Amino acid sequence: MTPDLVKLSSQIDYTFKDEALLLKALTHRSAGQSNNERLEFLGDAILGMVIADELFHRFPECSEGEMSRLRASLVKGETLSELAKDLSLGDFLRLGPGELKSGGFRRSSILADAFEAIIGAIYLDSDLTTCRDFILAQLATRIADVSPDSVGKDPKTRLQEYLQSRHQALPSYNVIEVTGKAHAQTFKIECSIEDGDSVTAVGSSRRKAEQSAASEILQRISSGSE
Repeated sequence: MTPDLVKLSSQIDYTFKDEALLLKALTHRSAGQSNNERLEFLGDAILGMVIADELFHRFPECSEGEMSRLRASLVKGETLSELAKDLSLGDFLRLGPGELKSGGFRRSSILADAFEAIIGAIYLDSDLTTCRDFILAQLATRIADVSPDSVGKDPKTRLQEYLQSRHQALPSYNVIEVTGKAHAQTFKIECSIEDGDSVTAVGSSRRKAEQSAASEILQRISSGSE
């Protein structure tokens, strides 16, 4: 296995027995006929089933419609592309010349497809249990954040509504640091609330960093109320 694939295996916390499956999962259709489209199809189906099963058991009182909305919020393309970025999948994609030139390794749809293809490849290389463990580990934070009341609302909105319902001041968000070149900046944000609690979070945009910080505050609030 090449150093690049060893690095990726470490990032996804899974080592392939069949390296060819991983290579195919990383190969976009622009790079040739032997690409990740079939693996993406398989991974999409497995992802939907695993998340449906998790939600079914996590929310026993939810209706079919509520569970469908929760599942949609977790498996949408935007979420999958963010997960792919967290794993730096773009650094390992095999793209054709045209996609390379146009920056396909940053395109959300390509990243989301590659993430689903990785799921399909892990399933074929191992078994459903291993694949399920991978999916739930990657989506753990997002699954913990969803509820029938919050679906469709981002962490900043939920934090604002929580504080307003308790007649507390709105949270403040301050930029602590911005690093990197103009086209690849990283923002470090501090989120503070009235009771003195504060967290810092980073993201590839100010908005994403703020959302991450708000999510962390909400998790603390949830943990403290248990």
